[in-house]
Amino acid sequence: MGRARTKDAEHPRVRLDHGGIAEIAPSEFGGGYELIVDGTPQSHVDPDDPTHLHFEYVVRMGAVIDQLPAGPLTAVHLGAGALTIPRYVEATRPGSRQQVIEWEAPLVQLVREHLPLPRGASVRVRIGDAREGVKRLPPALLGTCDLLVSDVFSGAQTPAHLTSLEFYRELAALLSPGGVLLVNVADGPGLAFARRQVATVQSVFGDVAVLADTQVLKGRRFGNLVVAASAGPLPTEWLPRMLAAGPHPAKIAQGAEVDAFAQGARIVTDADAVASPRPDASLFLR
Repeated sequence: MGRARTKDAEHPRVRLDHGGIAEIAPSEFGGGYELIVDGTPQSHVDPDDPTHLHFEYVVRMGAVIDQLPAGPLTAVHLGAGALTIPRYVEATRPGSRQQVIEWEAPLVQLVREHLPLPRGASVRVRIGDAREGVKRLPPALLGTCDLLVSDVFSGAQTPAHLTSLEFYRELAALLSPGGVLLVNVADGPGLAFARRQVATVQSVFGDVAVLADTQVLKGRRFGNLVVAASAGPLPTEWLPRMLAAGPHPAKIAQGAEVDAFAQGARIVTDADAVASPRPDASLFLR
């Protein structure tokens, strides 16, 4: 997450179909550009270096992706943003086949026009609701995906129907036996929402880990937690050392620590699912 920007009429922008304004602005930190929706930074992209992952939680996703077996990946991304992770996969795993599902067609057009994908990238973008889009993916993808990323926000919140047991079961059906699911979970002090999400993912997958800034993982401030899950053992051998080294020091919770994190949290179902907490507006101010 980042901070709100002063609006600049020269920034390319578009009104979204379901309300709000998306714009692309030069990043004030580290070069590249940011996709901003209603004042909330959604993505950072460096067209000159797609391996430059600026947002901390995206750095952690990239670290997990780097642990997957060498070679091209079959990947599905729920939520397009500025296509940061698909660009990263294309740059680090040439020949990968990727599908992206995004709700907002105007956002996709804005990104394609002003931050185009590299020539030859095999990335297909489908427009529609993420959950419905998963059901409409080619049947040949079932059980074959090496990577599945769920990073969907409507404004600053993840929609409720993308947080349930039933939803995660649908995602599990896409993954290969060694495939990995990465979920961006945003939550604040107490982590009640995140704990329920981890408990829900644990009920579907055999191995679950949580990656986050230490203060966020302790529930002391609002932030992003990356939940990683797989039917089999997660490829995390080198992750603790990598995360501790920075550039954004973080922690990975595994095994008993994840069990303790989710202890007592109720599994989310379609019947009682709620959207993720809305962050305080001050979080995005400089």
